[in-house]
Amino acid sequence: MKPLTLWFAAVVLINQALSQAQEIKLNIPYADQAHERQVLDVYTPPNAKKLPVVFWIHGGGWQIGDKSSVQFKPQAFVKAGFVFVSTNYRLLPQVDMDTIVKDIAKSIHWVHDHIGEFGGDPERILVMGHSAGAQLAALVASDDRYLKAEGLSLGIIKACVPVDGDTYDVPAIIETAETRRRVHGLPQAKVGHREKFGNTPEKHRDLSAVTHVAKDKSIPPFLIMHVADHPDTTAQAQRLADVLKASGIQAILYSAKDSSHTKINDHIGLPDDPGTKLLFDFLSESLKKP
Repeated sequence: MKPLTLWFAAVVLINQALSQAQEIKLNIPYADQAHERQVLDVYTPPNAKKLPVVFWIHGGGWQIGDKSSVQFKPQAFVKAGFVFVSTNYRLLPQVDMDTIVKDIAKSIHWVHDHIGEFGGDPERILVMGHSAGAQLAALVASDDRYLKAEGLSLGIIKACVPVDGDTYDVPAIIETAETRRRVHGLPQAKVGHREKFGNTPEKHRDLSAVTHVAKDKSIPPFLIMHVADHPDTTAQAQRLADVLKASGIQAILYSAKDSSHTKINDHIGLPDDPGTKLLFDFLSESLKKP
């Protein structure tokens, strides 16, 4: 049997064993008269009580994706003593980007109000996401207007972990991507970041996490994970980290070597994954802070 096959078989066995030690509630609506996309899943350890809550936001370019695409994360976090929540949200082009962020805030509001029923602590929420979900996680953890509209504050978010996002500074990625295509004589994308984020400089800035970072806003510490040899996500990760640090907010960069945009996400929760070890250490330290 090939090494890769052996590795996959081992992961499947681990996954099956861990899945027996968790309780799962699927497709819970988080809004009144909820759209079919305004639902979330909750994974809990048996007899959970006042456990910290991982709130996960899937990727997919804000156009596709589903809360069920969590790989081994629920099992890994539940085993480590967390309640794990994975949320859906409405997608482009049916709604605009601002509405998507509002869905995330509304989902967090539901978690804050109801996660105690599942053994979670509503005052210790850890917001994470991959790709498009990374942009949403970083924005909702830095632009306090979205949670304020839900009657909440950034103080309930104890840490933020965006994974391989390229849109913490939307104007920068627009300029980078469009310049690259122009220099190489390629046609511009019909539905690129410019169009997705509202097609005006004001909206592009407003939907960028870096625009909203400031001192004394209760912005949580960040662990910014990215693929080491991906130039766009590396530059965006560094940009976000620099802005956070300039405002006195903890920001740790993790550069995943020999990885890819898909693998860095898929490997979170796997045994011996270095990013997972750093992630759990970071969460442990973040939860010690008042």
